[in-house]
Amino acid sequence: MTDIAIEMVSVNKWFSDFHVLKDIDLTVKSGERVVICGPSGSGKSTVVRCINRLETHQKGSIRIYGSEVTERPEDLRGDVGMVFQQFNLFPHLSVLENLTLGPMKSRGLSRAEAEDRARRYLERVKIPEQADKRPGQLSGGQQQRVAIARSLCMEPKVMLFDEPTSALDPEMISEVLDVMVELAEEGMTMIVVTHEMGFARKVADKMVFMDAGEIVETGAPAEFFGNPKSRRCQTFLSQILSH
Repeated sequence: MTDIAIEMVSVNKWFSDFHVLKDIDLTVKSGERVVICGPSGSGKSTVVRCINRLETHQKGSIRIYGSEVTERPEDLRGDVGMVFQQFNLFPHLSVLENLTLGPMKSRGLSRAEAEDRARRYLERVKIPEQADKRPGQLSGGQQQRVAIARSLCMEPKVMLFDEPTSALDPEMISEVLDVMVELAEEGMTMIVVTHEMGFARKVADKMVFMDAGEIVETGAPAEFFGNPKSRRCQTFLSQILSH
């Protein structure tokens, strides 16, 4: 297997006349943790949605472990787990049923195998006792941890997180970030769109700063936070770190 997990080359995306991604070049190695930050509307979420084929790009190429995403999108989607701002859980199903659905339908697991896997990942996100509850009975932080466990149940090679804490109350943010830190420490390949700069300093191998649909700056966290090169990045960091 190639050690390049994700490769984006000259990726462009338009929504009608709006040029939302402009010549995006991004390489993520296997086991690497990349944090994408930038102001609202800079194209961060669109980058991860294009990797996961929730959006289609019009120019350029995106490869996941060497395979072009347009060639076999259904196969590749199983390789990529995605956690959204909203938890996107089925409210009428129990936590356990939410977790077993994907592995049974897409991976061909029996119910017993899927439930065994689901319980293992609920343990990993530290809420095994919530298996039989409905999502509406859980806190926002617990629901987001269920959403992470649901993605892990597909045993993806890459995890994408699109502002996973932005819909949470402040006291619930750390419980979700703690789970993500553990995943990072276990070597999961991750792309995380977030404003949580403390988390970024802790886990990122590479920082990516986007503005107006472009990647303006990339670098290791120490360099990125200590000596940002572009004026746009300096301004963004001074605003976000002062809060």
